[in-house]
Amino acid sequence: MSQLTLQHIEKVFGAQILFRDVCLQIGKEDRIALIGANGAGKSTLLRIIAGEERPTTGIVNKARNVKITYLPQTARLNGTDTIISTMRSAFYYLRTIEKKLRQLEAEMERSDPDLLQRYDELLIQFEAGGGYIYEVTIQEVLTGLGLPESTWQKPIDILSGGERSRAALAKAILEEPDLLLLDEPTNHLDFAALEWLEEYLLRFSRAIILVSHDRHLLDKATTKTWEIAFGEICSYPGNYSRSQELRSAEQTRIQKAYDQQRLYIAKQEEFIRRNFAGQKSRQAKDRGKKLARLKKLEPPPNAKNLTLQIHSGTPSGKYAVRLDGLEVGFNITGQSLFRCPNLVVYRGEKVAIIGPNGCGKTTLLKTILAEMPPLSGLVTRGHNVRISYYSQTQDEWRGNDTILGVILARSDLTVGQAHSLLGRFLFSGDTVEKRINTLSGGERSRIALAHLSLMEGNLLLLDEPTNQLDLPSQAILQRALIDYQGTIIMVSHDRALLHAVATQIWEIRDGQLHVFSGDYAYYKERSAIERKIKTSAQEKKTTY
Repeated sequence: MSQLTLQHIEKVFGAQILFRDVCLQIGKEDRIALIGANGAGKSTLLRIIAGEERPTTGIVNKARNVKITYLPQTARLNGTDTIISTMRSAFYYLRTIEKKLRQLEAEMERSDPDLLQRYDELLIQFEAGGGYIYEVTIQEVLTGLGLPESTWQKPIDILSGGERSRAALAKAILEEPDLLLLDEPTNHLDFAALEWLEEYLLRFSRAIILVSHDRHLLDKATTKTWEIAFGEICSYPGNYSRSQELRSAEQTRIQKAYDQQRLYIAKQEEFIRRNFAGQKSRQAKDRGKKLARLKKLEPPPNAKNLTLQIHSGTPSGKYAVRLDGLEVGFNITGQSLFRCPNLVVYRGEKVAIIGPNGCGKTTLLKTILAEMPPLSGLVTRGHNVRISYYSQTQDEWRGNDTILGVILARSDLTVGQAHSLLGRFLFSGDTVEKRINTLSGGERSRIALAHLSLMEGNLLLLDEPTNQLDLPSQAILQRALIDYQGTIIMVSHDRALLHAVATQIWEIRDGQLHVFSGDYAYYKERSAIERKIKTSAQEKKTTY
């Protein structure tokens, strides 16, 4: 049964039509991935469904008593209330019942049958609504999203931006709506919180619409996909990966039908041309009339995607980097972040560094890059190693120069070659004259990738390379890294990328770098075994 339907929805901004004639419905247990290019209208559609924005035309019909919670992409909680009191406000109904129960208990000295009956009725409601476990639920959600108990008594106003975002996500989850709308909920989440959110969404028994650049999350947590493209919204059964297979098959079918019709039309036109004035002129005229009535098919619309190939140039020696007795931290303050075992990264290895936010992943890359000195130990580069670095912050791609200007300044390309390069990264025409300081994060990421494709480094140091990239561009970068012939050391929260590319995992935790000599699936398996052993040891210790 549908709890919300969209009937002939259209949204127009000026001359731009985001989507038109949208007719969709949301069932009680639908788990929907909402995908589309940046600017396609995903957030706008969520706001329309949430009732925060009106469509240009069309109707949104919501079933009676359906509760919707919408978490915007830039959600930030504000106010002087503490985290814990803000979370408790999600259980206002239960807390109201709890208060009434306490009041009735204070009046229990009177043997009033009506009072006892009212108490029993409220107690049943309290138990059914989870009144005895909501405090435990709050603790589980806050801890799972990376807000430890030490933060719970802090006022919202003094939290960092990332903490406020996680608190907003926690409150949205705790409200347990009938329809949960999440717009990029994985922003500001570290690895552990990502895993926790994924497990939570898998357990969530009500409807979800999820906008995310996390392909792994979309594949795990959704069973239906809505794609906004070329002013339309197509619905596909299955998760994100399945939707892309179905879309590709549909485009192939449409293209085949279009090609066959073009061939048929060409043959008919040739027959008409040859026989219009001859003995078969009547047939030619009939065929001409049929062609005039024929409904012409259109080729499938194709979105433009960037083209990326990363060259490694001359190979390095047998090993790319060696770490000996390395301690990573901040030399100025003497603060140690973690220690590394003695390690050798051999040519062709593809290493992924993971760990909680702030543990020192980027600092390790900068130490290998020699931008930051180690507290102790040595980083030794192998023979003929040439490093190409992709920065998470992309500070080097700022300033008042143009896109074309910075590419020309950092390469030996001619103007024509630079135009050709930038075209492969979706910068064409006048866009190459845009100023760097006016670009979006996604545009700066594409420039950084364009420059990376020119460098021919045989050791790539990549810091969150899929940040700011749309889903198709992430897949293209992933393919390029799989095909890359050199060595890679990368920091990434993109689990789809880790699954596809990494041959070795370095995890930073508890002040130590732990090495897993296998792919991401091997890391997950070994981590689960280690947790089980640790839990078993703690239980035995508690028993004795």
